[in-house]
Amino acid sequence: MTEMIQRSLENGVLTLTMNRPDKKNALTEAMYAALADGLEEAERDPQIRVTLILANGDAFTAGNDMGDFAARGSADPKPQSNETHPTTRFLQNLATIRKPLVAGVNGLAVGVGVTMLLHCDLAFAGKSATFAMPFVNLGLVPEAGSTFLLPRLIGQQKSAQLLLLGKKIDADKAEALGLVAEVVSDDKLRETATAAAHELAAKAPNAVLATKALLRDGDRDTVMSQMKEEGEIFAAQLRSAEVKEAISAFFEKRKPDFSKVS
Repeated sequence: MTEMIQRSLENGVLTLTMNRPDKKNALTEAMYAALADGLEEAERDPQIRVTLILANGDAFTAGNDMGDFAARGSADPKPQSNETHPTTRFLQNLATIRKPLVAGVNGLAVGVGVTMLLHCDLAFAGKSATFAMPFVNLGLVPEAGSTFLLPRLIGQQKSAQLLLLGKKIDADKAEALGLVAEVVSDDKLRETATAAAHELAAKAPNAVLATKALLRDGDRDTVMSQMKEEGEIFAAQLRSAEVKEAISAFFEKRKPDFSKVS
């Protein structure tokens, strides 16, 4: 497992910690692969009862690493639809893992840093956390089944604000919308999320698994179907002039100009 994803196992809780603080934990393919490996390990290892996702530094994750992202657009013909691609593996594992997922969100959460929370059974946020899904701003479409899960959770209008406008919200708003279970002080975030994960791990395991299945399995086929459709469109957009302009603008530190893109 890459050093940018730290792994620890204690009392039935597998903790996966994003550890690229100098880059706001922007996710590379290697990091996606390590996260996917961790979720697969959790699913098959009977000693693991809960997976906890945390991040070091002052950001949960800034989303995809833009350098990695630019390379994918030019080199990989079908990055999201290929089931062996690390990103796809991670997203599919999020949607299908039977055991509980817990997250502690510190600071910046962008893109997949927000959409992954839709698959977590419990998510906690530090008071300074912010949430944004600027997929459209980058010429892309949302992923992780979020175009189904988010409207079901918060409604069509609020989803449009977050997904079409890329609106950033603070931790209190995220709690009010139901994106996170609870907001705590920044200095208590890791302690709170870890305590919840260990509390879950100590409960009757079969009852926990059955309850999660009752809460989520009815939508699993729809989520996987939506995720597949999102991935196909995402892959097409990744090679588009819109994304090329958005990435160029990012590296040139300017606002993208889509006026000449048809």
